[in-house]
Amino acid sequence: ARLHFILVLFIGGVQAQSVTGLWKTIDDDTGAEKSIVEIYKQDGRIYGKVKEILNKDRTDVVCDRCEGERRGQPVQGMVIIEDMEKDGDKYSGGTILDPENGKQYKCKLWVDEDNPNILNVRGYIAFLYRTQYWKRVE
Repeated sequence: ARLHFILVLFIGGVQAQSVTGLWKTIDDDTGAEKSIVEIYKQDGRIYGKVKEILNKDRTDVVCDRCEGERRGQPVQGMVIIEDMEKDGDKYSGGTILDPENGKQYKCKLWVDEDNPNILNVRGYIAFLYRTQYWKRVE
């Protein structure tokens, strides 16, 4: 029975470090909870889509500043993180879309070392970057 208990603890610990799952996005300026993003693995890469917009007045918002096929499409259900590859304990090499300004940025994702329920989401423009901290949805 003791071995089983240790194994469960170990598996639980590994799972807690995963970037996959549901994450709550937080507004940089107001601190308000904005949306739930589902991060998932597909063909060995990581993607993220807006599963739910939390402000009930904005659930039908469309990406009017997006370019190409995303222009005018609903933000809820939109894939905003694409083609992320594992790079040590981080994921990089892909992009993240900011539906508010329609711009796409190079991206890096990693679970916080001190708190496995925080996802660091960093977008880059040249050598400048901005990091957001998303909260794991239990």
